[in-house]
Amino acid sequence: MHGDDDVYLLSSLDLTQMSDEQTLPFASTLDVLATVVPAHLLKPRVGIVCGSGLSTLASSLRDVVEVPYSALEGFGKSTVVGHKSALAFGLLGRGTACPSWRCSDAQFHPYEGHKLSTVVYPIRVLARLGVQNLIITNAAGALRQDLAVGTIVVVQDHLALPNLTGPLNPLFGPLSSPDQPRFTPLSDAYSVALRRLAFRAAHELALDADALAEGVYAWVSGPTYETPAEGRMLRAAGAAVVGMSTVPEVVAARQEGMEVMVLSLVTNPVVIPDTYRSIKEEIEAELAGKPIAPPPETVVSHEDVLTVGREKAEVMKRLVARIIELLPTP
Repeated sequence: MHGDDDVYLLSSLDLTQMSDEQTLPFASTLDVLATVVPAHLLKPRVGIVCGSGLSTLASSLRDVVEVPYSALEGFGKSTVVGHKSALAFGLLGRGTACPSWRCSDAQFHPYEGHKLSTVVYPIRVLARLGVQNLIITNAAGALRQDLAVGTIVVVQDHLALPNLTGPLNPLFGPLSSPDQPRFTPLSDAYSVALRRLAFRAAHELALDADALAEGVYAWVSGPTYETPAEGRMLRAAGAAVVGMSTVPEVVAARQEGMEVMVLSLVTNPVVIPDTYRSIKEEIEAELAGKPIAPPPETVVSHEDVLTVGREKAEVMKRLVARIIELLPTP
């Protein structure tokens, strides 16, 4: 599903100087945007990536101009319910130029079959438009029991199993620019300055003290939800929430030099029972004439995720708008 059958023949090349700057269609994408987006919107400071069910974030924008992904070379097409395909430009807060993926137009995912270069291509385009700060929102499952559905987790760090164990690191392959580092540090991936603004914004909006929390985001490839054993392992490793997106964009954004913040909306608890149902005990009890009532079964659905996202979208919209208003003027 994620394989690449392309064959590259190299001869007398210095591999340390190779980049995708000439092979990725940045020039074409930027030319199209320059013809359809007004000049006052084409120098954005902030980029917003909207997660599942958070479509009203884009409704915060003024003077909106939408560009369908189909008009932009290099952009993929989302196949996930709750996601469409367009790049929206507009003004937010005190007039900040802010390109935004509508939630319904949001991220691409490796589990859809997209290459990692396609998943992070929009982020690299934003960097070339001048975006300095990237705010990513997503829907996530809670691994910690103290995180109620509806909590917004300000991400402190991430645990990315695909990055560590297989060819799903978005920085594999040639650099997208010869000016980029080959090895990108991630110990400072999540901007302290932006995270401070998130909690200041929550205070100014008079949100409940437990509306925001902090924690580690675990990225898994999906598209399956976690088994109880997998959830238990991620929780034991220190993760607070888990999801199937975001980290590739974070990694690419940091390589591009952006400041990054991630807000994860808890849409469901990950199913992690304290003990497993014992079929052996149930059969033995039946044979002894003392049947045991089976425990209730809990499963997670994408519709549940979208429902909570829609319910909490207004809070997320107000929070993100206030964070952007609090950004210092350059």
